Amino acid sequence: MRPVVCSLCWQGFRPIDRQTACPDCGRAQLQPQVCRDCRRWPTQTQFYNQALFEYNSAMQAYFKAYKFQGDFRLRAVFQARLKQTLSTIKADVVVAIPVNPATMQTRGFNQVTGWLAAGENDGWLVTLATTKAIKQATKNRQDRLLTTQPFQLAAEHPDLTGKTVVIVDDVYTTGRTIRYAAMVMLENGAKSVIGLTVAR
Repeated sequence: MRPVVCSLCWQGFRPIDRQTACPDCGRAQLQPQVCRDCRRWPTQTQFYNQALFEYNSAMQAYFKAYKFQGDFRLRAVFQARLKQTLSTIKADVVVAIPVNPATMQTRGFNQVTGWLAAGENDGWLVTLATTKAIKQATKNRQDRLLTTQPFQLAAEHPDLTGKTVVIVDDVYTTGRTIRYAAMVMLENGAKSVIGLTVAR
């Protein structure tokens, strides 16, 4: 698969080896064992996350330009890789983590669905808040873990009973956000949930 950026830029992104990654969150490591972060979470056999790349300085610079400065053209950098990975996962339903209406208004797109489609929210997994009082990127680990459930299903949503759902997000940091989304899916009948994030 040919990258859409120059080879020097592409080399800055470090792919995560799934053979040795944490089986629960996808963290890059040398041995395939549950990492220290995941050992703090209650055991959840119905959810795991797969991450494609390490969150390093190159990835940080990418997200600054794409997500925070709103350069929608940069969605093309990971589109093919994300779609290729999705094609290898056996899932009944795929949904992206939504952004709240205020973020959609100021940024103009959902960075996750920018990789998958046109940058709009999917519509049936929605945020409870219309705005974000404190940006997620400015929170420390403790603040993130104390975040309350931010999601709910819209009145019109797919029947999730017995289904395997893939939730796509940008970055797995503490796992709080994507685990809350997974909780909503499982509470509404999903059999299992797989997280897929570009970075960890």
